[in-house]
Amino acid sequence: MSTASVNVYLACSLDGFIAGPEHDLSWLPNGENDTPETPPADPEAVGYETFIAGIGAMLMGRRTYDVVRGFGGDWHYGDLPIHLATHRQLDADAPASVTPVAGSIETLIADAKAAAGDKDVYLDGGDMVRQAADAGLIDRFIITYAPIALGRGTPLFGAIQRYYPLEITGSYRYSFGMLQIHARPGRTSSS
Repeated sequence: MSTASVNVYLACSLDGFIAGPEHDLSWLPNGENDTPETPPADPEAVGYETFIAGIGAMLMGRRTYDVVRGFGGDWHYGDLPIHLATHRQLDADAPASVTPVAGSIETLIADAKAAAGDKDVYLDGGDMVRQAADAGLIDRFIITYAPIALGRGTPLFGAIQRYYPLEITGSYRYSFGMLQIHARPGRTSSS
């Protein structure tokens, strides 16, 4: 049995959206304005490169994949194995590291854990996160809040089917005025 943990690593607006209308991500800082004068993140904050170094496989939703592919350029995830939850065909030029998968969220997570080997699973995409949260399958959240309110878009927890308590395990100042929260699923009074 795999010991891989399931991790969510994403950015979020202060009002709880992970993307704006039409999957817009233009509100996210992109690092191009980072200068030596930019205050450094707290040492305990987890940057993307550090996070991805511990990942052995990713389970990604189809809408997220389509948005990332729409950015153009080189495939952002290199040769990291990507399990893509989809029922649609992939384009002929899809990255070789992307494998279409289907099934229950439990099956998808189990398969991604098996593919991760001795590393962890990166769960990406609003619908994937909500399904896994409802099924109690997420081990850790790293959410970096940007100092912006979007008003509408794709909510992080907008469609969960039950209360989902979280235990905050850390909060860290991040670059560009952002705040990173580390959390894990909490216990309910009936647990």
